[in-house]
Amino acid sequence: MTRKPYVPLYLLTLTTLAVPAAKAAFIEDGKANLHLRNYYFNNDYRDRPGPAGQSKTAEWAQGFMLDYKSGFTDGTVGFGVDALGLLGLRLDGGAGNHRGSSMIPDASDGSAVDEWSRLGLTGKVRFSQTEARYGTLQPKLPILVANDGRLLPQTFEGGIVTSKEIDGLTLTGGRLEHTTGRGSTNRSGLAVAGGTRESNAFVFAGADYQLTPALKLQYYGAQLEDYYVQHFAGLVHTWALSDNQSLTTDLRYFKTDADGRNDSASGRAAGYRVTGLGDTAGKIDNDTWSAMFTYAIGGHSVLLGHQRVSDSGNFVQINQGNTGEGAAGSSLYLFTDRLVTSFTRAGERTTFGQYSYNFAALGMPGLIASLTYLKGTHIRTAAGGDEKEWERDIALDYVVQDGALKGLGLSWRNGMLRSGLPSEWAQDQNRVTVSYTVPLF
Repeated sequence: MTRKPYVPLYLLTLTTLAVPAAKAAFIEDGKANLHLRNYYFNNDYRDRPGPAGQSKTAEWAQGFMLDYKSGFTDGTVGFGVDALGLLGLRLDGGAGNHRGSSMIPDASDGSAVDEWSRLGLTGKVRFSQTEARYGTLQPKLPILVANDGRLLPQTFEGGIVTSKEIDGLTLTGGRLEHTTGRGSTNRSGLAVAGGTRESNAFVFAGADYQLTPALKLQYYGAQLEDYYVQHFAGLVHTWALSDNQSLTTDLRYFKTDADGRNDSASGRAAGYRVTGLGDTAGKIDNDTWSAMFTYAIGGHSVLLGHQRVSDSGNFVQINQGNTGEGAAGSSLYLFTDRLVTSFTRAGERTTFGQYSYNFAALGMPGLIASLTYLKGTHIRTAAGGDEKEWERDIALDYVVQDGALKGLGLSWRNGMLRSGLPSEWAQDQNRVTVSYTVPLF
């Protein structure tokens, strides 16, 4: 049964009170955009059975995203309301090529639905340089990245506070309780990959400090109740070598340990567990670090990096794939989170590189192309040995710069994965999107 979108009662009250009392800023500073996205997704498992038993996933759909953001009422404390309306229409996807919840939700008989929609409301309050939001959220933080890899985005429900009272310092904290997956209209609680029991408390806090114009330092801490506690430290430094040359260093470190029921054998047996091999089956215990260096000159950009996942267990962040509410699909704050796989298994060591070119340097603004290659080795296996995998991705993006179609975006993604792991094997993936934003006011 499809659940109705969750709207806290106080948000309705806030809307009722705020609009009649709104000053000019509330109305005049408001903006509304209609985002159109046409998306074709094809994943070929190379004649081997995929996750749903088929040898290929192929789906095509049209998405509409109405995004309204109000201004704030006048006064020392300002109030506002945002709204997000999402609608997906299936154009093709069935006859054995539909994979439930990957992009299009399941109907009661397991086929792809013809259309699906959801509505999210968010109340917001601003005081000085501090803003609090409660309702539908799409966080983009090191400890949680809302997934936007299909037709409609993943959303979360909860509250978040962001403060910029100190120059150069951004403080962020909050609590999330539910999520709705990218291919679903149903809410679910929170879990990790392999977890069948839901948590309704993800608490986090962090700081981004721009120490100098060239150097940013980051620290975040997060707890998914009964699953894990995670700490993140990051550093981003950009060294300007000349007017058109730079070297960027990006360092990331995650430490993730079991929390609550995941820290006990009985809790793991009850479903508070994680997939993958580890020192203790189902227990969360991981250290992951990565280092990336990007050299840019003119339109050219070359990135080289390395990442290591500890032998003690897989890298872990929120993932709803086993909760039964159609919330599959997650994103990770790692460069190795690519089109087909994420290179985050216990023991995995990944070396990666990317070359990209911005054709604006040749007088063709709006056109960008990139080629990425990643190779992972030393993956722990049940037999006690090591396994390896590699992925090659091609990306081509173009945004029309002028004329009647100005702003129209065209994108093609091609990914090829070859793995020694039975769960992966060989996959060839293509994604084609056409996007356009219509400013309403």
